[in-house]
Amino acid sequence: MHGIQDFHGQKRTDDIVRIVLIASSVISFVLGFAMGSLRVTMGTFSLSTLALSLVVLPPWPMYNKHPVKWLPAQEEPAKTK
Repeated sequence: MHGIQDFHGQKRTDDIVRIVLIASSVISFVLGFAMGSLRVTMGTFSLSTLALSLVVLPPWPMYNKHPVKWLPAQEEPAKTK
């Protein structure tokens, strides 16, 4: 199935996003502060966000290793009037 993530994949994606955004925020701030440039800060953060988007937005197969097994649909009994 294309475009589907299982629950483990969603957790993995959430963890990756959280770690990378925090790390890139700190790195961007430190680089921008050291160079005295807001452009460096925003550029570094923007590039890291773009790279992160390429990792977590497409439905990669690694995010659907534990697909949910749904029960088969049951037919409802006919209603009597």
